[in-house]
Amino acid sequence: MNQGKLIVLSAPSGSGKTTLVKYLLNQEELNLGFSISAASRQPRGGEVHGKDYYFLSLREFKDKIKAEEFLEWEEVYRDNFYGTLKTEVQRLWDNGKHVIFDIDVVGGLDIKSIFPDRTLAIFVKPPSIEELKIRLKKRKTESEDKINMRVAKASTEMATAPQFDAIITNDDLEKAKNEVYQLVKKFLFKELK
Repeated sequence: MNQGKLIVLSAPSGSGKTTLVKYLLNQEELNLGFSISAASRQPRGGEVHGKDYYFLSLREFKDKIKAEEFLEWEEVYRDNFYGTLKTEVQRLWDNGKHVIFDIDVVGGLDIKSIFPDRTLAIFVKPPSIEELKIRLKKRKTESEDKINMRVAKASTEMATAPQFDAIITNDDLEKAKNEVYQLVKKFLFKELK
């Protein structure tokens, strides 16, 4: 079985991890492939099955849990599951890619525990909880209640940061891009023991 390395970026919603993942994917020399997560919710806006997420019904998701088809999964909100299918990681490895994940902190730490030597887990930290709330409001994609729920969850997520291999504070996007690039490049080109 061909196995590349795994790059995990986790953060509270609004920290900028998706922007950093997209930046890394555009650095061809890193040879990264994006792990598409599975979700038990309906597509939003212009989301596309197989590109943004693998959209599964709640029943399909639970069946795949029972069949142990997930590398990691979590019930983020009631009856709202997200996870990484083992076949997705294998698909990218079979294509000769290293796998990059844009996932929540629990999933990120789960992957690190399964593949401790081949995973680089990076926590992307917002400058502050106040700044995080401002960023979420600027998106104009969620209600005030949803924003407050995400901000409350962020405090819990921030407490997990020391469990990651590296922490990047995203207070200056260009600086954060350079930091994450250097970390990933060093990890990918280092030989596994």
